[in-house]
Amino acid sequence: MFLDLTEEQKLIQDTARDFAKAELEPVAAALDRSDDRSPMLVNLKKLAELGFMGLNIKEQYGGAEAGVVAFSVAITEIARACASTAVTLSVNNMAAEVIQAVGSEEQRAAYIPKICSGEYPAAGFCLTETCAGSDPAGMCTQAVDDGDSWVLNGSKIFITSAPYAGVFVAWAVTDRDAPKGKGISCFLVEGGTTGLIIGKEEKKMGQHASATNEVIFDDCRIPKSALMGKLNDGFRIAAGELAGGRIGIGSLGLGVGLAAMDYATKYATERSQFGQKISNFQAIQWMVADGYTELEAARLLLMSAACRKESGKSFAKEASMAKMFATEAANKACYKALQMLGGYGYTQDFPVERYARDARITAIYEGTNEIQRLIISREILKNIP
Repeated sequence: MFLDLTEEQKLIQDTARDFAKAELEPVAAALDRSDDRSPMLVNLKKLAELGFMGLNIKEQYGGAEAGVVAFSVAITEIARACASTAVTLSVNNMAAEVIQAVGSEEQRAAYIPKICSGEYPAAGFCLTETCAGSDPAGMCTQAVDDGDSWVLNGSKIFITSAPYAGVFVAWAVTDRDAPKGKGISCFLVEGGTTGLIIGKEEKKMGQHASATNEVIFDDCRIPKSALMGKLNDGFRIAAGELAGGRIGIGSLGLGVGLAAMDYATKYATERSQFGQKISNFQAIQWMVADGYTELEAARLLLMSAACRKESGKSFAKEASMAKMFATEAANKACYKALQMLGGYGYTQDFPVERYARDARITAIYEGTNEIQRLIISREILKNIP
């Protein structure tokens, strides 16, 4: 297997790394402690101008057409500086990919260029509900056929970028009598549509700069043309796109874990106790060895999943493996980093406490790691005679 990045992929990785270092890292701590998201919105526009909002989108729609591997390495580099920006970038790319995959030509031309160019600060992905978290097939939001319109009623929770999303990819039940998961359809809802209400913002443990809100549909009327793909085929669409999104979240976790280990390892070479650098102690050395080994294994799993998706092969199992392992490796890496800093690691004067808070959610969103284990085991067991 050829494991090196291509020249184009290296260029994207280097560009992401340089941008993260110059633009994101200096403001990440302040964004974590402030309600002012304007610096992040400015940086999202800059990322769009660099082509990062449509890395796996065709050039005809304003995308970079760089592929899934490039997307993965870019998310990793952005997350090393600011997890909040990285998750916004990941969701934007996922929303654009959904529209590219199942939207009509008119829908693609109308919405994807606005996402890729930054005309829309962000795009939303409206799937999760209070009655449908790990079980999206159990959603309650409904879309009723009303002549030349669809009327949506219901609510979604934990929607990234909701206050400034220009368009939402949203799922709703269109056939209440169909078997579970068979009567769901996918729609495009423009930001500002009458009846689309941005609800409560969640006060989260980490990733503070990324807005996470309830989205309410209250007799929200959208045109018939807002339906994406086939009627009642939305659950299949959601399942497929979530698999791709897991590569993004695994890559995000990898980036946060690497940032934590890099900071703690450098700190260990500077901090002295008992008359010597603490990096000389075996306990610290083992934390360094274990942390980086697990993160390297995570990187290889992510590359495997990304390569399979990019080449058109089945990748759901590999994406779940990569997401599960990478996010758990990231959480362990952040814990090790915090331990290496001792009491300082628990203070806001050092970034590892932020890394630990930012990493925690990666094992939950885009499908909990418990759900990933179910997917992995199901894929393995179905091939046993």
